[in-house]
Amino acid sequence: RAILPYTQALGKLSPHIQQVSMESNGKGVDIEGNPLPFDAGEIDFGEPGTNGQHSFYQLIHQGRTIPCDFIGAIKSQQSVYLKGEIVSNHDELMCNFFAQADALAYGKTAVQLRAEGVPDSLIPHKTFEGNRPSLSILMPELNAYTTGQLLALYEHRVAVQGFVWGLNSFDQWGVELGKVLASRVRTIMNDARTHGRNISSSDGLNPSTTALLNKYLDGKTELKYPEPRDVFPCEIISNEMCRPPTSYPTY
Repeated sequence: RAILPYTQALGKLSPHIQQVSMESNGKGVDIEGNPLPFDAGEIDFGEPGTNGQHSFYQLIHQGRTIPCDFIGAIKSQQSVYLKGEIVSNHDELMCNFFAQADALAYGKTAVQLRAEGVPDSLIPHKTFEGNRPSLSILMPELNAYTTGQLLALYEHRVAVQGFVWGLNSFDQWGVELGKVLASRVRTIMNDARTHGRNISSSDGLNPSTTALLNKYLDGKTELKYPEPRDVFPCEIISNEMCRPPTSYPTY
């Protein structure tokens, strides 16, 4: 699912919903531990406004079918009218909001292209099949209240999907394995550096990871770093009230 807010202030909405949805419902078994007979969870991504149009809209319009959520606001947080322009910058942005959903729904046929005089050789490339799903959410304005409504909508959707698919949307066991392995790699990396050795098959890592780690460690030895030291914000912030942790009494 593509989450497409036509306001820069919601630039972090897509990755937030990505975490809410994919971490909650990215499961291969149901709440009882039985393998699911279908693929659960969505692949969620997105970008604000016209950033996405010049990035992945080609795929959305003429590649695989991806449901899209278009999010816009009637009132701009900061409208700018330029001399000689017939609409404001916010109006310009919202024209794309309306047009993109329309293009996904209706597309453009070969008959329409021929009527416009498009050469036959280009017609297959400029045809849009249409009938592609999208949701348009038009808010009166973007403020704390409407942002809360928007978040509640997505959180409700994730919860209902979990109920329908029979999942436990409130665990994230899939995140654990990578963290456990990272801790193991951390220990091996420290031992290899401390003893000035290469990582070997006896460390128990797979051959690919072993080769990559040795390449990484060999490259690190060629880099020059200053001596390691603790950095406390007092060294950056000039403030008489700022005291490093070591200055406080211990009990």
